Amino acid sequence: MIKKLKLRGSAREIGYEHGSQGKHEVIQSLETYEKLFYGYKNISWSEAKEHALSHMKAIEKYNLDMIEEMEGIADGAGVEFEDILALNARSEIALAGSKGTAFSDGCTAMAVTNPLIPETIIGQNWDWKSTQKGSLLLLDIQNKSNPDITMVTEGGIIGKIGFNSSGIGICFNALITDKKSNEVPIHLGLRSVLNSYSLTEAISKIKGGQLASAASFLIGYDEGNGKGMAVNVEVSPFGIDYVGGNDGKLVHTNHICSDLIKQNLEDMNEFRHDDSMLRKKRAEQLINTSIANHEAINEQSFEEWLSDEFNAPNSINHFKNERAPEHRRMETVFSIIINLSKKKAFLRVGKSVEDKYEEI
Repeated sequence: MIKKLKLRGSAREIGYEHGSQGKHEVIQSLETYEKLFYGYKNISWSEAKEHALSHMKAIEKYNLDMIEEMEGIADGAGVEFEDILALNARSEIALAGSKGTAFSDGCTAMAVTNPLIPETIIGQNWDWKSTQKGSLLLLDIQNKSNPDITMVTEGGIIGKIGFNSSGIGICFNALITDKKSNEVPIHLGLRSVLNSYSLTEAISKIKGGQLASAASFLIGYDEGNGKGMAVNVEVSPFGIDYVGGNDGKLVHTNHICSDLIKQNLEDMNEFRHDDSMLRKKRAEQLINTSIANHEAINEQSFEEWLSDEFNAPNSINHFKNERAPEHRRMETVFSIIINLSKKKAFLRVGKSVEDKYEEI
């Protein structure tokens, strides 16, 4: 059962409630990532905090409220600010750069919208360390400066996967590359998208090399009355590129699709051919089969697709590979489906064999 927090007020107040009400989940995140950073990069937690501090100037220029919110979490949870900063820079510390092993969240994200269906639906599985199931928080955020946000995140991390009251929603896939910058960590970029009132505003906050590392941001936007669309943006320290077609369906996993992005970055996911690419092809096959069979595509379709166990353990619904080294054993931690036209979302914590989707 996921813990739900209602967070209201200023950035610092929102952060403090996150830290105080979600202290257990914050501590769980700190414990997980201390082990993970050592396993991936052979660096200590104190070294990880030093890496995170290299992003401070960029964050200060980007959005001071984010610093206020992270300070509030630290105060509420009784930890250091640098601890929370390191959690929010976890992708830059663990997944970017050439030093250490290369392995990423094994996530599968997809969207279906016009012209295939009149609604805009996005969804994904988030595959990561099973210990992080105990760190999950469902945040209901209200701040007068931004749209209301519903977001699933890890304790201590202020940006992740969800949707807002203006019809913006986002799914996220990690990408491992050989380069990063000292700009804004990608999890703060996710929060900036959810702080946006329009698709144009969302894109303006992630383009132009503003973000420190590479990732896939699958963004949906629905204005109502059947006016919606989804775009898949691969972000990087060198700029962005749109990937996928305009036929109403998008799928992304954990490898770089953009030839433009690959001009500046090398894809370091050592399992892209036998995991990421196969999951992407399978997801596309499932969507295309539903279309070919003239099936109604709705939230239940996404449930079936995201529960798919073909080619397990490296299936869309991902299972832990017990033969892999401990720090590389990933599985589906949660699955989310967001109907932006209805402003409704459905969440499943764990794999399909364990739990059912529930409206959040």
